[in-house]
Amino acid sequence: MELICPAGTLPALKAAVDNGADAVYLGFRGASNARNFPGLNFSEVEAREGLAYARRAGAKVLVALNTNPGPAQWDGACRAADQAVALGADALIMADIGLLGYIAERHPQQRRHLSVQGSATNYEAINFYAREFGVSRVVLPRVLSLAQVTALIRRVSVEIEVFGFGSLCIMVEGRCQLSSYVTGESPNVSGVCSPAKSVRWEELPGGARRSRLNGVLIDEYAPAEPASYPTLCKGRFEVGGHTFYALEEPTSLNTVALLPDLQRAGVAAIKVEGRQRSPAYVAQVTRVLRAALDACKRDPEHFAPNPEWLTALDKVAEGSCHTLGAYHRPWQ
Repeated sequence: MELICPAGTLPALKAAVDNGADAVYLGFRGASNARNFPGLNFSEVEAREGLAYARRAGAKVLVALNTNPGPAQWDGACRAADQAVALGADALIMADIGLLGYIAERHPQQRRHLSVQGSATNYEAINFYAREFGVSRVVLPRVLSLAQVTALIRRVSVEIEVFGFGSLCIMVEGRCQLSSYVTGESPNVSGVCSPAKSVRWEELPGGARRSRLNGVLIDEYAPAEPASYPTLCKGRFEVGGHTFYALEEPTSLNTVALLPDLQRAGVAAIKVEGRQRSPAYVAQVTRVLRAALDACKRDPEHFAPNPEWLTALDKVAEGSCHTLGAYHRPWQ
């Protein structure tokens, strides 16, 4: 299984490559990718330098063009796609069927991956993308159980990539309207769940704090309580007289314990979420997952997670703890 790691900046790309990533994924500045945060992403010069750095180490570079451009964004999206092809990207990660069609027609030799933003969760959808757009790999949304992933792989002819570590998304990825409802900006078009200009932190007496998104209260944290980036799905809400994480807890996905099962299922690649995270995060997660994947490959039947790996990953996990998410559904 390949290890695919995030590169939100050039230093993060180098950290991933130096610590054993088989491939990195990056985006250009602007609304062509779903991590459109200030200070992130690549200019053409930086992308060229990053690609050369990765190639010297034998690593691949994938370019994320994973938003759904409207008419006003269409020309820019096509320019970004042409730019990625011209740079020599190993694959383009796309969600929009218009853009997939454009690349399939204009650059048929270019390898195409379906983004998680495409929200393809069944074999018929995946086979459609493979048949109509020549997609070689599909990144599965983080809503399927291990049993469902295994069954799906048996019925498709393309490579399947799954998330192995990082932030969870339990929504219908690529179709979520929560941010649009609160901020007026769609993450599927503008490329960010919580635009930085809409985020506000309020420091309270005694060290407590509140987070708001476009003025809407998302959460309130006790002194020293870990605080997550304010996205609407991970806020605490009062429901039936109780205040709790009604939609999704701010907890990181960690599939290290499942690596032998994912390998037996035929998963082609393990993806690390986090282009918005620091180079230190990328280095630590890449280093640990490289060691875990290598150990799993050597002896999958006797593989067991090293406690030191889990401790190291929890230090950089959202909420400082981890979960198997939807993968673990023993009732199936």
